Amino acid sequence: MSMEAVALRKTTVRPLRGEDLDAVVAIDAASEGHTRRAYFERRLDAAMREPKLHAQFAAVDDLGLVGYILARVLEGEFGRSAPGLRLEVVGVRADAKGRGVGASLFDALCDYGRRHGLADVRTQTRWNEHRMVRWIDEMGFTLAPNHVLDCAVAGGEYRPARDDPKPADAGTLQEIDYGIAQANDFERLARDTADVRAMEDRDLAEIVRIDRRLTGRDRTDYMRHKLGEAMHGSAIRVSLTARLDGAIVGFVMARADLGDFGRTEPVAVIDTIGVDPGYAHRGVGHALLSQLFANLGALRIERVETVVAPRDFGLVGFLYDVGFAPSQRLPFVRRFD
Repeated sequence: MSMEAVALRKTTVRPLRGEDLDAVVAIDAASEGHTRRAYFERRLDAAMREPKLHAQFAAVDDLGLVGYILARVLEGEFGRSAPGLRLEVVGVRADAKGRGVGASLFDALCDYGRRHGLADVRTQTRWNEHRMVRWIDEMGFTLAPNHVLDCAVAGGEYRPARDDPKPADAGTLQEIDYGIAQANDFERLARDTADVRAMEDRDLAEIVRIDRRLTGRDRTDYMRHKLGEAMHGSAIRVSLTARLDGAIVGFVMARADLGDFGRTEPVAVIDTIGVDPGYAHRGVGHALLSQLFANLGALRIERVETVVAPRDFGLVGFLYDVGFAPSQRLPFVRRFD
């Protein structure tokens, strides 16, 4: 087929449907060199389960699906009060690249955001993913003020700054805006200072209580959605709660997946961490992260990542203390106004 005929082929944009799965997986596999079917199945299932929290569009021509874009609604991340979108994946069929398909899909996403009263769309990518950085620039994004931090799991190996019990702890940790450790069996580790367990759906009420004490707001719906994403929208459940005196006094919501923002390696993303202010300076935050890294090491997760609001100096300091550092990934934002 001539290039002129390809250029004239009409492309339309519509909501992504369940029956588009095979075509989405095929386009992604052709680009990445391997299939991520399970990831896209989870994303489409989540959109069917909670359609108000997802914006997903497909571009089609006479040959079928030529592109797709997947985004999720942000509610309280990054310390925000106005909802926005998190752009997670965009893909275009190889023969359709250069026809403006990605721009058409992004226009549909922006139109969705405006119609639903959303403030902006956010995404991230590695600084040296030049093609993606160029596309992000063309779509009108600018660098976001948030900090992307990450830390190598390194098999969950013992790290004194994280795993040794601490006399003081960042007890007012708040919501974050994006093998077993080898140690002497007779040594007491940070994770031994609290009863750290896998998070369960029934923990929601206690998590909401802690979040209310930290933020001064009742964010039940937001925390319910974050719990659902961490518990059911992730390939592996890694979220934890910490108990002292028989009550939940801290939590970390995290998800482990392969696919968001073009990631090609197993990564755990910390969405939210909180410690009851009444239990500040008792090592709860260190206990949660010490156990999280031990668990992730056993699962062969390679890296932990999180996004921190720019003025959350206490949380930034805490994360640096336990081994996090600036990531090679950059955060971007495009406002809808």
